[in-house]
Amino acid sequence: MALEITRCASDADYEAWRSVRIAVLPYERCDPVEELRRQDERETRLMLLAYDDGVLAGSGLADRSDSAGTGSVAPRVLPGFRRRRIGTALLHELAAHLEAHDLLRVRATVDDDDSLAFAHCQGFQDTDHEVEQTRPVDDVPSPPELPDDVEVVLAADRPGLWEASYEVFGRQATEDFALSTALDVTPERWATSWLGDPMFLAVHDGEVVGCAGLVLDTDVPDRAENALTAVRRDWRGRGLAVHLKLRTLKWASEHGIAEVYTWTQDGNEAMRTLNTRLGYATTRRSTMVARHLPLD
Repeated sequence: MALEITRCASDADYEAWRSVRIAVLPYERCDPVEELRRQDERETRLMLLAYDDGVLAGSGLADRSDSAGTGSVAPRVLPGFRRRRIGTALLHELAAHLEAHDLLRVRATVDDDDSLAFAHCQGFQDTDHEVEQTRPVDDVPSPPELPDDVEVVLAADRPGLWEASYEVFGRQATEDFALSTALDVTPERWATSWLGDPMFLAVHDGEVVGCAGLVLDTDVPDRAENALTAVRRDWRGRGLAVHLKLRTLKWASEHGIAEVYTWTQDGNEAMRTLNTRLGYATTRRSTMVARHLPLD
């Protein structure tokens, strides 16, 4: 076997990377080429392709994680090329890249038993768990009334409002994730990766007090992922989350989307219960694993 691992550089490379991602995770949306290229400008990011005797066999991704002081890795191998140590070779290159950027704790998310066994063999340990919940976009009830002093706007219609919400609303929303390692989201990441399109914002006295939205899938236009759904702590229990989530489902029903899915961590029972109440059903589980570098 002649294994060659190369870094993504051209649009054709990014398309090849996407083809592996979609083949391995067909139920997850994948960013389009232009978004991958923009993200790949970050110094901490590394996107790899693996070729076995000239045939595309796998891909790799490393980057700084939103978890404090942690990098993330995603070595992926196409089914016909597994158990040839391609995943191990990709993982070592990804880990070396993160080490070079002083990210000495690394995490990954795995969705199947074989991937979890591979992670355990590489010294990773389970840290957190999530469930995917899915809802067909049909029979969406009308959102309940909001408090009189709250309005809902689209982030796209209020330029700068989402970015300005980072210091108070954004910090609270990310601090409240039920994860073993606290999130440390930068203002730049908040302004880009955490913003849905559409993103509905509940606004009181000029400040964001709640949000919910969607991330659309260019490959599967009738399916979308829920973006962040959150309510500021002092506004919880007033129906904002229900209103905003139903508002996104209503938007989905009006724009040709047939199914919406979301991932929720173990420990966030409030959001999981809300999703169930709104008609979401659990469809799969994933495990987050982590270890310290260097690899053995």
